[in-house]
Amino acid sequence: MATVSPSPTPAWSYALHLPHDPRAPRIARMTLRAVLPAYGMGELLDTAELLASELVTNANRHTKGPAALRLRGLGGLHGEPRNGVRVTVWDTDAHVPSPFDKPPARRSSPGAGQGQVEQVDERSLGGRGLLLVREWADRWGGCLLGDDLFGRGGKLLWFELESRSAADVKAVA
Repeated sequence: MATVSPSPTPAWSYALHLPHDPRAPRIARMTLRAVLPAYGMGELLDTAELLASELVTNANRHTKGPAALRLRGLGGLHGEPRNGVRVTVWDTDAHVPSPFDKPPARRSSPGAGQGQVEQVDERSLGGRGLLLVREWADRWGGCLLGDDLFGRGGKLLWFELESRSAADVKAVA
């Protein structure tokens, strides 16, 4: 009989429903400031705040409806050491922006994708948020949600950040 050992990080999850309000990104950042240090992930805080703020800002800018933020601790599968957070933002827009409309991706190692970085018009007032997520998150993706019984539908965009100590353990193994 196989035994199951607990993951290195206990499973945890927080959900926050956000009204269509320009203060929503700030509320999302404040939530991250409360949660991540409580789980020993203070080193992820600045990056998580920036990327979550970008996703929530996009939800507020491109939709007229509410949004939701979900934070979930990453635990290792099958004993794999993994400590970090997955941040998911749901909104009512049924359009998944490129490249989040493709299969989930992992950040490439430094120098691996040279010459393939998407260029942003310097005069543009926006358009850098998703580029920041792609550059700074360890993993990221998105998916379209079909209309459910309550007609909510919309999409999910998400990213994961791993604790550097957990990433270092995986690199040595």
